[in-house]
Amino acid sequence: MQYLSIQQAILEQIESGQLEARQKLPSERKLAELFDTTRVTLREALALLEADGKLYREDRRGWFIAPTPMIYDPSLMIGFVERAQQQQRVATHQLLTAKSALATKEASRLMTLPPFSDLFTITRVRQLEHRPVCHVTSMIVPRFAPNLLDSDFATSVSSALNESFSVSISKIQYRISVTSLIGDIAAALNATDGAIAIKIMRHMYDQQHSLIGCSVEYWRHDAINIQTEVVS
Repeated sequence: MQYLSIQQAILEQIESGQLEARQKLPSERKLAELFDTTRVTLREALALLEADGKLYREDRRGWFIAPTPMIYDPSLMIGFVERAQQQQRVATHQLLTAKSALATKEASRLMTLPPFSDLFTITRVRQLEHRPVCHVTSMIVPRFAPNLLDSDFATSVSSALNESFSVSISKIQYRISVTSLIGDIAAALNATDGAIAIKIMRHMYDQQHSLIGCSVEYWRHDAINIQTEVVS
């Protein structure tokens, strides 16, 4: 099958270093001409490479070589910036919204909240080397940090909780699944609708086992490699 030959040819150039991380590929029209194939066949090859985390696509910009993914170890209770710095990566945040509002139906379900509960909701985009890779919404119960929205969130919400309000997270529950990027979340990550994503839900508890808050992260699937180590 021709699309498999095209996939292998591009993969060999990536693995040999001829194509470098974040390098933009020629347009689909040009690539189809180079491989003497149709756009449909070419896209089958590109889709396989995207699913494998070798390429990523930006809406209206084209295809790029994916960098080495950041290791995401759920056993480490550290923030995104610190996690990235430990791996010699450049991490930044873009704050989209920070507000106080009644919990939505979905938030109430996720956190088992009573009716008419208030929540602080902070939505940000995480960037690696200035590339948007994660859309994260953090929902915090206000009684733990009454003035939380005055924080600048330069590092992480958990750091703001600890440094300004002496709130220590002692336990985190994770739920990880595969989903698709759509709508505003896809747009915030410069992704096309339907792009593969890793969804990570985190429930955070204090030392008294009280629920501090919940976060919902949508990662471009090529940007992270989830792994941990269990020692008996």
